[in-house]
Amino acid sequence: MSITPIIERTDAIMGNQPTPHTHENRDKVLKRLARIEGHVRGIKRMVEEDAECPDVLVQIAAVRAALNNVGQIILEDHLRSCMVRAVKDGEFDDAMKDLELSLDRFIG
Repeated sequence: MSITPIIERTDAIMGNQPTPHTHENRDKVLKRLARIEGHVRGIKRMVEEDAECPDVLVQIAAVRAALNNVGQIILEDHLRSCMVRAVKDGEFDDAMKDLELSLDRFIG
């Protein structure tokens, strides 16, 4: 079973062709996601070991904050690269619609 990258799924939903690209902070994002993944495994272990509920909730809050920070990095990269490219290519309106959809899901 292969996993389709989120950007390709979003583009497919919007009826656009996926545009493969690499962002400036790709490695930074991947490192942060690996740390978050480890943190989530730690939370799972806490639950398996019957840790105190408040302690588990604090760790869940930390993971949420870390994910929000990763989302902010990705958003900044998107604005600096994808949106600039869309303006240059005359595709700003479509790119803005995609961004609005993504932001609604990210924030909401």
